Amino acid sequence: MTLAHQAMYVGLLLAAPLLLVALAVGLVVSLFQAATQINEATLSFIPKLLAVAATMVIAGPWMLSTMLDYLREILLRVATLGAS
Repeated sequence: MTLAHQAMYVGLLLAAPLLLVALAVGLVVSLFQAATQINEATLSFIPKLLAVAATMVIAGPWMLSTMLDYLREILLRVATLGAS
């Protein structure tokens, strides 16, 4: 796997949990707004913000370790390029 492909894969892997949680919460809030006919912009924004923040707290250690593993891989590749 090339470095560019690996970078896109790691970026997608790190962004996916946050995007999926925001999508799910947005869908639930939209259904609630449609059912109650409440059209308030903050009603959509605040739950998504809280859900994404909670996801970052829960998935943060995994995300950090994934980024550090990728950084180690990049640094090892740079070291081998410099040695040749």
